[in-house]
Amino acid sequence: MSFKEVKDKNIALVTGATGGLGTAMCQKLLDDGYFVVANYRNEDTAARWHEKNLELGYDCAMVKGDVTSFDEVGEMVRSIKEKYGPVAVLINNAGITRDTPIWKMQLNQWQEVINTNLNSAFYCVRHVIEDMIAKGFGRIINISSVNGQRGQFGQTNYSAAKAGMHGFTKSLAMEVAKKGITVNTISPGYIATDMVMAVREEVRNKIVEQIPMGRLGGTEEIAHLVSFLASEKSAYITGANYAINGGQHVY
Repeated sequence: MSFKEVKDKNIALVTGATGGLGTAMCQKLLDDGYFVVANYRNEDTAARWHEKNLELGYDCAMVKGDVTSFDEVGEMVRSIKEKYGPVAVLINNAGITRDTPIWKMQLNQWQEVINTNLNSAFYCVRHVIEDMIAKGFGRIINISSVNGQRGQFGQTNYSAAKAGMHGFTKSLAMEVAKKGITVNTISPGYIATDMVMAVREEVRNKIVEQIPMGRLGGTEEIAHLVSFLASEKSAYITGANYAINGGQHVY
């Protein structure tokens, strides 16, 4: 698609788009009229993902970029702007796990998670924020986790990164509140993604037993909230965290 075809739509960039949550977000945003740019790292995975989505009637623009590299994110954002226009909606969804107790954790396991799950949010925001300020409109949605609120054994790296997102969200929201930009966090609990469903059934059943609602969350439930927070109807909501965890952690 050319810039002319999309200039009147809000351009939404979803990082880590080819995962379960990212897929649902992209599809919901497309349904709601956004022009969606799906970020990916692996060419083969992205090609299969794009083909499958096309079969379902969902056509995202695809952009390769390593979100752990400040410079590569800059190039990615510039290419989006040149082809389609400036990013108006940013969903910082990219995330990984490298679970292990702290006494076994290697430096690379710490750094990879912090870089992917937290530093990437700064990199992406830094490269889109000036265009949002110039436009007088922007939506930034950071995907955190229930384990960034309550902690989890074997996840000091992951929980630290996801908790860091909350502080990042609150301070950034204050900085840009008068510029037409909102910044919010979503903290999902256990969601029925392919990764979670690949867990052994007995382990998965124990997880579900800890959830008051007695079930895993649906990816579409997260995507619905993402789309709402991306809309103009959410203009008075900023600096907030939305917990979607079936009652597993309440506070």
